Amino acid sequence: MSNLTKLEFAALDITGKNYLSWVLDAEIHLDAKDLGDTIKEGYKATSQNKAKAMIFLRHHLHEGLKIEYLTVKYPQKITDAEMLEKTYTTFHANNVVLQTQYREKEFKKYSELISCLLVAEQNNELLMKNHESRPTGSAPFPEANANPIMGKKISCQQ
Repeated sequence: MSNLTKLEFAALDITGKNYLSWVLDAEIHLDAKDLGDTIKEGYKATSQNKAKAMIFLRHHLHEGLKIEYLTVKYPQKITDAEMLEKTYTTFHANNVVLQTQYREKEFKKYSELISCLLVAEQNNELLMKNHESRPTGSAPFPEANANPIMGKKISCQQ
């Protein structure tokens, strides 16, 4: 069954691509509904407010995520080590060497791994743009500081 009411903001994509903006939007909207504290750790919310927050959050999830978390009422605590391991196991089979290299760096915090992966992704995008602007095998650009001397050989020996 499709969503019967209009979403206040975009639902969390199943790939997690819009996660950061989704979290910010969810927090703002829960605060506006006076339910912001229900998602804060250590806060003792009423069961009715917890249910309202859960309904609101589930309403803003991709259908595939709703099905995956259908039976989860109170999520377990997930450690950094578990999140690191889950991330390593999601590397494509062609990137086993890359996975091994990241494991050898022995990250202790998930945020450190993600920061490193984001920098690597940005560097890769820059390399791809450079490659697309001048593919392998194309003629090199002339040296910017070169001063060609026609017909003369320059010797460095005295």
